[in-house]
Formats: sequence, C-alpha cells, structure tokens
Amino acid sequence: MKKKSLQQHDRDCHVSLMGTNVLLHFVIRRYQPSDREAVEMVFREGIMEHINPAFMHAMTRPLHITVSLFFYIGAYVMSGQSVVLALVSGGAWIGLVYFCCYEFYAGYVRARLNTDMLDIPGYYLSNPDNCFWVAEAEIHGRPQVLGMVAVEGKSDPGSGGKKYGELYRMIVSSTCRRCGLGVRLAKTAEDFCRERCFSKFKLSTTSTQKAAVALYFRLGFKLVLVHTQTESPKWMIWMTRSKILTMEKNIE
Repeated sequence: MKKKSLQQHDRDCHVSLMGTNVLLHFVIRRYQPSDREAVEMVFREGIMEHINPAFMHAMTRPLHITVSLFFYIGAYVMSGQSVVLALVSGGAWIGLVYFCCYEFYAGYVRARLNTDMLDIPGYYLSNPDNCFWVAEAEIHGRPQVLGMVAVEGKSDPGSGGKKYGELYRMIVSSTCRRCGLGVRLAKTAEDFCRERCFSKFKLSTTSTQKAAVALYFRLGFKLVLVHTQTESPKWMIWMTRSKILTMEKNIE
C-alpha cells in the first residue's frame, strides 16, 4: 500500500462537461516526460485565471477606490469640466492596475517555466526528497492531464537535521473543480512527506486565491506569515494589493 501511495492513486468523480454529467476516473501518478506539454498548459491556465479576480480585489480596496475618484474628479475639474479627459485619466489608472495584476501572474508563469518546470524530471524526480504528480482522466476516449502537485524536501534550520516538505504547483483544471481532486492531490503530497519522515508541510499562496486558502485551512494548515516579498517589484505588489500567505501543517 505504501508503494502505491507514492506512485498512483485512483479516484472516481462526477463532473459537468458541455452540460452533461460525466463520471471521470482519475489516476494520480508520477510525472512522465510525455506529460510536459499538457502540464505546462494546465499550469499556465490555472495561474492566469487569477488575473481578473486579483484585479477586482485591487479595485474594490478603499485606497484604490479613493485614487480612482481622485483621477476622475481631479481631471474633470482641472480640464475645465471635460468628461472625455476625466474618462481618459481614470481609465489610464484602471488600466495600470490591470496591467500590474496581469504582470504579477504572467511574470510568475514565465519565471517558473524557465526554472523548475523547465526540467521537471531533473528538478523533482532525480531527488528522493522531491516528487511531481499529475492527475489524469480519460475524456472522450483520450487521457488528459487535469491537475498537478509537487513537493520539494528542504532542510529545516535549527531543527537538528530535520527536513520539511514544501508544496508547489498545486493546480486543478477548471474542468473538474469542486469534486475533491484538489484534496486528493494535497493528500498525495502530504502522504509523501509523511513517508519521507518530514517534520512539517509548508506552502505559500496569495491572498486573492481565496478558494485555495479555504482548502488549505480545511486540510489543517495554519497561517504563520503574511508578507509582500516576491520576485515582482514592490510597487507592482502595492498596486495589486496582494499579500503572500505562508501556511504550515505539522505532520510528525
């Protein structure tokens, strides 16, 4: 049983495809080189779909509402009550906020596709403390990758040589949300950490990914740190009004 938990999990789930309720049989297995194109597509789509929610989150913050009114009203008054200039000024501000939200996630995708995801076998599968899984199901007679998750084992400073596992690349395709696949992927990664005798399970996510945050809380993770340190410029993080959440779960 332990060997299977590291290699493959099976699960059935009902999902709606093109308005039809379909029973999918999911298999969670280790990544194979032939999965690369499908994994990149699911990863890209899964990350980029956060752009619009992040934009709505930013634009509904009190500070950004105030700034928007300042641009609209200020341009209207200073231009001699020109509605056109007021709209252009306010629209430029809104466009800048959207650009920052877009670049925050698009830049993340570019960076990851040129680092660990450029060589998944070399980065995740050549080290016994790392692993990368995909969730696969057959749709219309063809197997499709519909989710993924990865773990990287890291040394825990000041713990007497103990290691912890960090969760990465947790993505579930929009095709099969709300059917428990995200829980199954997270559990697969957690089982791996337990079998490697890691002391804890750790992850980072953004404050605007509310569904993911809620899932992690349900799985027993606790919020341990809120910060704004990312690879993106500080001014861009300020514009998006996003925060990075670090969460942990003790598994000893």
